[in-house]
Amino acid sequence: MRYPEGGGLTAERRAFREKIRLQAGDRFAAGEKTAVIAKDLRVSVRSVERWRRAWREGGLEGLQSAGPANEPTVTDAQFAVLEEELGKGPAGHGFEDQRWTLVRVRTVIRRRFGLSLSVATGGGC
Repeated sequence: MRYPEGGGLTAERRAFREKIRLQAGDRFAAGEKTAVIAKDLRVSVRSVERWRRAWREGGLEGLQSAGPANEPTVTDAQFAVLEEELGKGPAGHGFEDQRWTLVRVRTVIRRRFGLSLSVATGGGC
């Protein structure tokens, strides 16, 4: 599944998950058992155990979202430039044919912006 931020969860989904974790935190404080919380919140027991550890160490603050897992490497302005560059086609960047691959896109990004991206290189785009 692809996400609009280039990886990880959308802001809405992060907020939803945080709400579930905070509900679990309230129930930890009330002394409820892990299995009951997991069943009621429809999550795994393992997740509730992990949340309980975080709650013990940091209270409800320990259950709050830390934000996106990673920030986009390319800024909005750079992305607009990248769209223009990709519009020139692979041959416009010295590749032998008109097929975009992840490796080729990464190469264009590196050449144009000096950025190094880790991209899975499993085939064409």
